[in-house]
Amino acid sequence: MDARAVIAELRQGETPSREDLRDFANGLASGDISDAQAGAFAMAVCLNGLGEEGRVALTEAMRDSGEILNWDVPGPVVDKHSTGGVGDCVSLLLAPALASCGVYIPMISGRGLGHTGGTLDKLEAIPGVSTEVGKQEFREIVEDIGFAIVSASADIAPADKRLYAVRDVTATVESVDLITASILSKKLASGLEALVLDIKCGSGAFMETVEDARALAQSLVNTGNGAGCKTAGLITDMNQPLASSLGNALEIMEIIKALTEPHQTPLQDLTVELGGTLLALSGQADTEAKGQTMIRQSIEGGHAAEGFGKMIVRMGGPKDFIERWRDRLPAARFVIDIPARENGRVIAIDGQALGQAVVHLGGGRLVGGARIDPSVGLSHVIRLGAVVQQGDVLARVHAANEVDARIAVKSVTDAIQIGNATPEQRPLVIERVT
Repeated sequence: MDARAVIAELRQGETPSREDLRDFANGLASGDISDAQAGAFAMAVCLNGLGEEGRVALTEAMRDSGEILNWDVPGPVVDKHSTGGVGDCVSLLLAPALASCGVYIPMISGRGLGHTGGTLDKLEAIPGVSTEVGKQEFREIVEDIGFAIVSASADIAPADKRLYAVRDVTATVESVDLITASILSKKLASGLEALVLDIKCGSGAFMETVEDARALAQSLVNTGNGAGCKTAGLITDMNQPLASSLGNALEIMEIIKALTEPHQTPLQDLTVELGGTLLALSGQADTEAKGQTMIRQSIEGGHAAEGFGKMIVRMGGPKDFIERWRDRLPAARFVIDIPARENGRVIAIDGQALGQAVVHLGGGRLVGGARIDPSVGLSHVIRLGAVVQQGDVLARVHAANEVDARIAVKSVTDAIQIGNATPEQRPLVIERVT
């Protein structure tokens, strides 16, 4: 395979053959492709695109560049992926709820990216928990309790790991083709039969407009199905945080409350929507409505809480975490309420600004590999459209020191706009893509 010829084809607006894309992906994984060639490839795809057939071929090639998991379990193997938002901890609620409905979820997740939190960082806020699980242990946990949420091993889609590192420094992250191949190559390497995608749209998402979210959703769904995995997508609202807390330990608190004191919230509503879609897609439920009922009953009946507690123990956490989570989770030293400066209505929330405030408190990474503080973040974040009086609490800052807390107070105050207009209230699920 001549890497230069593949890059030249892309530069001219042509799509390389399936065989050439497979060989290029293998070269990325083995190191035979140089960083310069990988960067040129990414830029050519970013500028000229691959088309639907090329997206499927690249996704399959990157999937096949490493190990593909095979499962021998008495139920469908499924998963869910979110494109990222603020206060989005659905995976931690959905996975145990799905497992109690008879499906198996080998969920390979990631860490925080930009202003969005990472599922693995949230789990590791629980003392003792490690998401770095060996392949055999991963398999045993999934087979025993129905699900596990872990980090990817080096053997899963190594071509994607190499290409993503190059994209990050060559301004080619935003390519829909490359985003699609990156997300799906890792998910499909998990051996899935069905996948539901949560494509976030709004001020707290990477895709701010419905049009951009729709383009990505259609690309992901078409490519997933083209690669042989039953795939559906929901475009969901992210013009405000999904949960009322942002930050690793604080979002775990939201999950435990949802598991043990279930009540209707946007977090639970979206979990039910995604779970119902996935159960119907996998054939575990006759209809989405029946699937939604199954997810709701799993949460309300305590089955999801039981499964979550079992996973925590298997990954090194406390045996009594579900019962004594208040004693187990780290707490920030400084907690300050943010008062409204005027009377009015919350007419806009800058989700990215809220996410960045958490990052700067130490709840995310400003440089790769940095340690994070699991205790910091925001809680009691007010909802869009709420009527407030001067002095009412807009949010609560949890910080390691008073200086960080004061800086966060200003950032959050500026991010929550109060006025007299009535804000546009979009539905939680904006569109379905199948």
